[in-house]
Amino acid sequence: GVTCEIVGVIAVIGMFFTHAQRGPDVVFDTGSAGGQPGYAWAWIMSGLMAAYVMVGFGSAGELAEETRNPRRVAPRTIRLALSASALGGGLMILGALMAAPSLTDGRLATEGLPYVLTSILSSPWGTVLLIDVSIAVFVCTLAIQTAASRLMFSMARDGRLPASQVLAKVNPRTGTPIAPSVLIGLVCIAVLAVNVGNSAIFATLSSVCIILIYLAYLMVTVPLLVQRLKGWPRTAVGPKFDAEGKKLFSLGIWGVPVNIAAVVYGALMVINLSWPRAEIFNPTGEYPILQWAAPITVALVVGLGVACFPRGRATPNPVTIGA
Repeated sequence: GVTCEIVGVIAVIGMFFTHAQRGPDVVFDTGSAGGQPGYAWAWIMSGLMAAYVMVGFGSAGELAEETRNPRRVAPRTIRLALSASALGGGLMILGALMAAPSLTDGRLATEGLPYVLTSILSSPWGTVLLIDVSIAVFVCTLAIQTAASRLMFSMARDGRLPASQVLAKVNPRTGTPIAPSVLIGLVCIAVLAVNVGNSAIFATLSSVCIILIYLAYLMVTVPLLVQRLKGWPRTAVGPKFDAEGKKLFSLGIWGVPVNIAAVVYGALMVINLSWPRAEIFNPTGEYPILQWAAPITVALVVGLGVACFPRGRATPNPVTIGA
């Protein structure tokens, strides 16, 4: 799957640049845009694309935890995943703008990259590339399901979910937890069933899911910032060296500024993505409530978290971390 993805990206970028109809300066062409409200708002809107794309690297980190030296391999894997996505995605967008038959007929905005591919390639080769992309997407789906299954099993093993005994049970023959995989698959099928006859709801669900990911990031960066302000990692008790005997990486004096930037960025992305834009959450205009799906979801999730937080008592079922 990863091989198909890499080969497909390289092939698509190569096709775009070899069939270019305009130069790379197209990215500086504003078209018929006016002077208001200015480039600041355009820059904020462009952040939506990165917000939807530069996520999911947690899965790379989780899988890297199974290596011999996860303290070093996991961060390197995450950096590599983000760098490859930025480089490949940026070149693909630039190539599509250069190779698109037209930038003003509206087809690029509505049909996206498949429009450019089928325009510059003969139909069979364009179809082959789309099949390659489909395989890559399918494998990515399996990777996400694997990560979600691992997460559900881990939480059930620690008694943090309803029906934890069932979800944490490991099949003695295969050595894998079957219940989490089946449950997640059924939930995904149910979500896809909502899309039947109403693609607007599916688009809304996709947008809300991205917001929930940023909320999950904030659940890491905010507590970490609190601990840093209390003196961590200077006051931390634990190993100072990794499995190879090398000193653990530390941001040093940059720890607090970087952590603050992470919290601010995460909060701004939640606000930006949750803003009730009809073009994103209710493009057809059939269900006005969908426009407010993101703010409602954020409020419900935060409220549920506050209600379930164990205030004034010991954390139930504490997790014991091995050395």
